[in-house]
Amino acid sequence: MQHTLSNKKRADCVLFLPEPTGTIAIDAKFPLENYRNLLAGRDSAQTSRARQLFRSDLKEHIKAVGDKYIITGETADAAVLFLPAESIFSEIYAQHPDLVEFAYQKKVWLVSPTTMMAILHTAQAVLRDLETQSQVHAIQKHLRFLSEDFSRFSQRMHYVAKHISDAQDKVTQVKISADKIAKRFDDIQCVKIDEAGLKDPNNLTVDKSSMASIVN
Repeated sequence: MQHTLSNKKRADCVLFLPEPTGTIAIDAKFPLENYRNLLAGRDSAQTSRARQLFRSDLKEHIKAVGDKYIITGETADAAVLFLPAESIFSEIYAQHPDLVEFAYQKKVWLVSPTTMMAILHTAQAVLRDLETQSQVHAIQKHLRFLSEDFSRFSQRMHYVAKHISDAQDKVTQVKISADKIAKRFDDIQCVKIDEAGLKDPNNLTVDKSSMASIVN
């Protein structure tokens, strides 16, 4: 913004793009007075007069932009004249085709807010592509390291998964043993003790089938 060129002229904005496009100056100091007069015209004579003055202002401004902001060996061979409203852009292209041709001859691009955004998006895409190309070797290097890291991760994950599987088998075996122990306690609880035995601890009668289950 407000970049000064070698001829001491200060552009409102400059896009520094890679070759072959190069440096593009943008001027946004558009003369609006006679355009407002054109819109406010109360009769055809006043409107016609305002249109002629608007045309004259714009032609002089196009010439000034081309003279100030196109420098051989420093800038691109074209400059941009920003029109602050779509209505101005439409007025020029609809009513003043000779000005459009004059701007083309002077290598001055007339842009509206919408077309300016299109130019900026294109410029950003060019810069991103250029940056990606300049970083391609670093990207390839990091991708190689990433591949090696992933290979080690895969091996270690396989090792962990194997141990988890072994642990699950052992847990299953422990559960089987626990179930057997629980069944033994259930069998013990099924032992029949007669009432006499409860009265006299030295005289216990045990059901033979329950005892056989405990032994087994």
